[in-house]
Amino acid sequence: MIRRNRKKRKLNAEMNVVPYIDVTLVLLIIFMVTAPMLTQGVNVELPQASAEPVETQDDEPLIVTVDAQGQYFINVGGVETDPVDAETVQDRVGKVLNSSPQKMILVRGDRHVDYDRVVKLMVLLQQAGAASVGLVTE
Repeated sequence: MIRRNRKKRKLNAEMNVVPYIDVTLVLLIIFMVTAPMLTQGVNVELPQASAEPVETQDDEPLIVTVDAQGQYFINVGGVETDPVDAETVQDRVGKVLNSSPQKMILVRGDRHVDYDRVVKLMVLLQQAGAASVGLVTE
């Protein structure tokens, strides 16, 4: 048998850290770019309160809608009626709240309606006796 003299190589137990450095630098760049975006905004001190999901015994909420022209609609029992004026909204919501004080009231506002019309509707609902009003979004 012929034996060749081979040089035995020692195993290299060192780890190649270049790929880890590349990944670390990419992550550093990502965090440096996104960090300023996360801190932008308005500083607001929020009140401390424990909030729980709204629970009602009533399945159907009372939905008051403001369309793009600023007209009010009241959805009672799944049927939207004809446009009504502000006094009618206040009167009907007041009657519903007198018979069912825990009735959930939701406001649906068209995206093209002035914010002022939605605020006026919420004031009308408050004057009718609504303690809280929810806003419907998509």
